[in-house]
Amino acid sequence: MLESLRGKRMMFVGDSLNRGQYVSMICLLHSIIPENSKSMETFGSLTVFTAKDYNATIEFYWAPFLLESNSDDAVVHRIADRMVRKGSINKHGKHWKGVDIMVFNTYLWWMTGLEFKILQGSFEDEEKDVVKLPTEEAYRMAMKSMLRWVKKNMDPDKTRVFFTSMSPSHGKSIEWGGDENGNCYNETKMIDDLTYWGSDSRKSIMSVIGQVFGNSKVPITFLNITQLSSYRKDAHTSIYKKQWTPLTDEQLANPVSYADCVHWCLPGLQDTWNELLYSKLFYP
Repeated sequence: MLESLRGKRMMFVGDSLNRGQYVSMICLLHSIIPENSKSMETFGSLTVFTAKDYNATIEFYWAPFLLESNSDDAVVHRIADRMVRKGSINKHGKHWKGVDIMVFNTYLWWMTGLEFKILQGSFEDEEKDVVKLPTEEAYRMAMKSMLRWVKKNMDPDKTRVFFTSMSPSHGKSIEWGGDENGNCYNETKMIDDLTYWGSDSRKSIMSVIGQVFGNSKVPITFLNITQLSSYRKDAHTSIYKKQWTPLTDEQLANPVSYADCVHWCLPGLQDTWNELLYSKLFYP
């Protein structure tokens, strides 16, 4: 893998789930690189791992919607009233130019309800022109923007572009036959029902992806991790994630209340995502 990355840039663009896949990739590769031949630096939204002897970088760029949004701060972005700006992908895309291997994702941050706010002007405008669209249509807009950017900026003869499908969460254990008030906390086994599909993975969004990609001639490889990840209720960070604020006594008494059933443990499932990425990268 490293030899194939010699002289190249690989970049993951998206949200914290894509960052998890990025960290997984770094963990899989860095152990064979001497300590003085590698570095990791962060510049705002961009984190760069450099393998110096290979003149290669593996990068992560925080853009949870791909488009410009009010959640673009890489550190302070927990905003309930989320909004994206129409036609704004170049706000982030200017930082992606020159990349040889691109891995996009965007899904979780769109899931705030049945409608999503679209800004038609600028975030600097005193009076903002905001419209609401069905979430599926807002997501479609983002997918089309991404494909237009790829068509304009990525040479298909020299580069590869991937899009990772939605990462499932496991916040309702009743869906797999568990307690009605439970979630992924204390789960130690996979779901063995091969037809399982949780309600947190919107099939309507998957349909949008299929429609947009199906109608496009832009060469982009779809990395479908949704179904295989749906079985892994046992693979989340659960109560072992970093807590950014102290837990209350009430929370500590009820671990279900603060278990993270969205993100994944490493080593773990996201290593499998990268094995799939590897296979599609070198054996398309």
